[in-house]
Amino acid sequence: MKNNRPIKLFVVSDSLGEMGKSIASALKAQFAGSFGAIKRFPFVMETTEIDDILAEAKAAPCMIIYTLVLAETRAYIASKGKEFGLPLVDILGDAMRVAEEITGKQPINEAGLNRRLDKEYFRKVAAVEFAVKYDDGTDPSCLKRADIVLVGISRTSKTPLSMYLAYRNYKVANVPLILGVEPPEELFNIDRRKIIGLTNDPDRLLSIRTERLKDLGIEKSENYANMEMIKMELDYANGIFEELGCPVINVVSRSVEETAVMIITMLNKLYGER
Repeated sequence: MKNNRPIKLFVVSDSLGEMGKSIASALKAQFAGSFGAIKRFPFVMETTEIDDILAEAKAAPCMIIYTLVLAETRAYIASKGKEFGLPLVDILGDAMRVAEEITGKQPINEAGLNRRLDKEYFRKVAAVEFAVKYDDGTDPSCLKRADIVLVGISRTSKTPLSMYLAYRNYKVANVPLILGVEPPEELFNIDRRKIIGLTNDPDRLLSIRTERLKDLGIEKSENYANMEMIKMELDYANGIFEELGCPVINVVSRSVEETAVMIITMLNKLYGER
């Protein structure tokens, strides 16, 4: 299928749709410029909901990725999608068919089994709440209760990393390093093994901060988006990292997911697999 317009990616799921979202994001990366917005439709259980989604999909170039557990809803979206001439990708269907063949068993056919309200779920919720509450150095007293403490200057991915790691069940706090401001004393009184320093390249920081100012409607800043100040901030941060004796990750060429994997690998030695 060839289109001059970016192709929308619809992700349809009877759960959160994270698997489909990850695949959609991978497609966007691999076919740069071909795909546009990703729209997620979680907790889809009724055929009427599928009808509404397909009606919307017909209005523009669109590809539909679905992760539906129930055989009847998978069959329905496949039939209707074919009727409307829409490209669809069934993520779970083939896997479940093969699983039936090799196990000789029928699936339970119950949507949302992987997100039941068990201890794992509540631990995840607690970790997310912790990351939100203690974002950006809000309360240094929390550092001793955190599993991971991220430290770095502005625009080194502290907040997105905190949220991603929280979803992996780690309680994360992050501490901003501000030139001329002493870090909280609590930072130097916790287990140093759980501290991770984050840095970035000065050119990349200048670009990110300049764009950030534009988003805020600010033309320029003598401190925030200034190369000399950025270099001074990085030097200051490096001095703190050295004092803490913590590992340092440069996020410049890494996605949040890649950086998180590096951090988790380091922390597995401290906490074990999660």
